[in-house]
Amino acid sequence: MGGFYFCRDDEGADARLAKARAQFVRHGFGAPVEIATPNYRGFHVPYIHGGPATFHRDGDDFVAVAGTLTYRDRTGTEALAALLADFTVPFTDWDRIGGQFALVVRKGGRTLALTDFFGAFQLFRTADFDIVSTSLLATVAGLDRVSLDAQGVYEFAFNVFPTGDDTVLQEVRRLGPHEQVELGPEPRYHRVPKPLPETLSDAPLDALVADGAARLRAVVAPFARGWGDAMQCPLSGGLDSRLALALLRDAGVRPHVYVYGPPGDEDVEIARAIASAEGFPLEHFDKSRFRSVSPDDYPAIVERNFHETDALVTDGGMFDNGGNAAARHARHAGGALAVSGGCGEVFRNFFYLPDRPLRARDIVAAFYARYTRLDLTDAFDEERFLRRLEAKALEALDMSPDERGPLPRPLIEQLYPRMRCRAFFGREISLVGRHGGYLMPFLATSSVALGLRLPMAVKDAGRFEARLLAAIDPSLARHASAYGHSFDRPPSLGHRFGEWTTRIRPVPLRRRSYDVQRRLGLAGEKPGGLMGPDYLRRVLDIDFPFMRRFFRVDAIADTGLYRRVATLEYLAQHIGTKIIA
Repeated sequence: MGGFYFCRDDEGADARLAKARAQFVRHGFGAPVEIATPNYRGFHVPYIHGGPATFHRDGDDFVAVAGTLTYRDRTGTEALAALLADFTVPFTDWDRIGGQFALVVRKGGRTLALTDFFGAFQLFRTADFDIVSTSLLATVAGLDRVSLDAQGVYEFAFNVFPTGDDTVLQEVRRLGPHEQVELGPEPRYHRVPKPLPETLSDAPLDALVADGAARLRAVVAPFARGWGDAMQCPLSGGLDSRLALALLRDAGVRPHVYVYGPPGDEDVEIARAIASAEGFPLEHFDKSRFRSVSPDDYPAIVERNFHETDALVTDGGMFDNGGNAAARHARHAGGALAVSGGCGEVFRNFFYLPDRPLRARDIVAAFYARYTRLDLTDAFDEERFLRRLEAKALEALDMSPDERGPLPRPLIEQLYPRMRCRAFFGREISLVGRHGGYLMPFLATSSVALGLRLPMAVKDAGRFEARLLAAIDPSLARHASAYGHSFDRPPSLGHRFGEWTTRIRPVPLRRRSYDVQRRLGLAGEKPGGLMGPDYLRRVLDIDFPFMRRFFRVDAIADTGLYRRVATLEYLAQHIGTKIIA
């Protein structure tokens, strides 16, 4: 991604900058480019493993990028120079810019901070904008005191990362997708509307498929020109990664293809069968067997993971054998572009909701209520938790918190890219993209706009996306999948039935499903191995002094949840005496 850090140029700036530079070294970045404006000082760092330019200066003007950006179908210096030449405050030219990124641009004596269309790339800030940075830990290092945010803590634990602009700390927020902020003597806000389609298309399916293929080809084209074959693409038994690979092949790219998982895993075996039939090499990497770890080795691995992932990794990979870090570095070796099928569910019924209007409260209750009171202390206020999620859902749609009536189905679909993808994939983008370029074609604005216009009937069971794959790369579509059918055939009865049984479940039942499964012993298992006490006590106080305020830690019998709670505890113990109640 590259990265950057800016702080207000006051008497504390030197100390804050020294701490931030030290933190960026621990992240793994190289030498910074120092930057100064009349009101702020800071620095920018390039990709860890190299790639196109992410900083461009023209006299007193500059553009500093974290993430991956295309502009006018260009990458690197050409894109940055063109962007700087065209740039106006506020920025509204979303049709010509692509990728996921954070920007600080100075032009004509004005300095503006902004993010990509969906605000997916995470840009952290203090309440008064004294600090603006792509690093959570560097932002925290510049603060004297911080406090844990209960909503953020619970959202991270239950759903992998906080939604909206929240973090797990009250004093650190993220810049929202509609916010652009001038970094002057006082912060000046520019609110920029970002509308998306709210009506469904009545075009025939073949026309929608042709439109989708054209849009996706246009998204991929500048990356294919910029990186060529220097791309790394995953392959599994699912649909999204196969469609991403199809787009690269269609663009004339021969990427390095890989699959994660243990031998015999369904994803691994399907990927192997496809690679063998299609005649391309496949890297199989089993992270779990990367290396054996002794308790004495463990602290150094966890500490490295903590700093490389800026404290909050989404996959629980902080407490591992180093395999996740090795995989992240391998995907960008030699300046390669990493490709992801993430957000492909914009073409499907991600929430598995019925095709009718629903309230925002119903949606968050059905999807985000992944908790049981068995694990929680009295600090958890269920009504407050769900009410805050409801408000953030409405805010993501640029609606008032008072608009609590039923939402039209096309508007509900916007919550997937605007709320879910921003939180979950945004964290992934912000971490993986530190190392080099990152392409997530299905989160492109034009891809999302098409997905939002699709009738629900063609989204269910992946009908549209499978047709799209077959139109772009029929050879890839003909192979078997983890759904029990190939993608050049209609979805199987089992696939359709499985989705239908979820869609028909009433919201109150969906809301309680995780709780019921946990009480019946059907969800999760007691943590062990590298998460067991023999290992974990080497890296943190296993009495969980900070998280015991929020969780009954000893009751947690879900390894994923336990990993995330341990991640939060590690962060809190790292911050230590700065934390106030």
